[in-house]
Amino acid sequence: MTRGSEQTKPRAGWRFLLSRRWLSYLALLVVFAIACGFLSSWQFDRREQRVDQNNLVANNFDAEPVPVGEALPSLDAFDPQQEWLPVLLEGEYLADEELLVRARPRDGMPGFEILTPLLTEDGTVFVVNRGWIPTGSDQDHPDAVPEAPTGHVTVSARLKPGEPEIPGRGAPEGQIATIHLPAIAESLGADRTYTGAYGLLRQESPAAETGALVPRPEPTEGNHLSYAVQWIIFAIIAAVGLVVGVRAEFRERNEDDPRVIAAEERRRARAAKARKTEAEIEDELIDAQLR
Repeated sequence: MTRGSEQTKPRAGWRFLLSRRWLSYLALLVVFAIACGFLSSWQFDRREQRVDQNNLVANNFDAEPVPVGEALPSLDAFDPQQEWLPVLLEGEYLADEELLVRARPRDGMPGFEILTPLLTEDGTVFVVNRGWIPTGSDQDHPDAVPEAPTGHVTVSARLKPGEPEIPGRGAPEGQIATIHLPAIAESLGADRTYTGAYGLLRQESPAAETGALVPRPEPTEGNHLSYAVQWIIFAIIAAVGLVVGVRAEFRERNEDDPRVIAAEERRRARAAKARKTEAEIEDELIDAQLR
């Protein structure tokens, strides 16, 4: 056979990356990376929300109470930055209009929240949450509800926004499923009832028995930051995995390439240098004991 008739194996190079299989892998990586980026951004946003809530508590929770008319100039007024801000009210509780908010768990126990409307001196009505009480033996009603003080009272309460209406959820008479202020105002008088916010009882005078009042929320950011970083790491791992797969297939398809052969020889040399024979290990142990 003459030298001119010798056949050499053509080098595959990187052309295999244009195959449908590898293009599919690349498309899958892009989609996965975008999803990871979206989820990471969502977790960062959740963390920012928690930080904002912590700042609201720090700024408002122990602030001096301001008159409710000053904080809420209209019945539907409420700025989210006013959450937890204490307001001052004077008037008389409308005990006959009191409502229980059902399905309010606390510390792992089911219970209710007591909503008692307060008729202020200027004729407006403000809903006050007078605390939490546990479910009673009847399981659908507390055993006892602390009575609101009668006559003129001075009340300090922390502002909270109303809750959205939950379609399909009902409650027995005298109870409600959610603190949806416009619905509550329908029975109290929509033209005189605050619908932008209600209040979590802070203090009242004369003092009376109440439910368990809402404590100061603990400042925490949760695990959102670690989750956000994890999603970024997942995307990096996927990209590294794709690169490792590409390199492995390149070596397999180009095993006769001098560059591949040289790289394999270097790898084997490093592996051989890293390995130690049992005799070498024993010699090191003996030397260490002699020293």
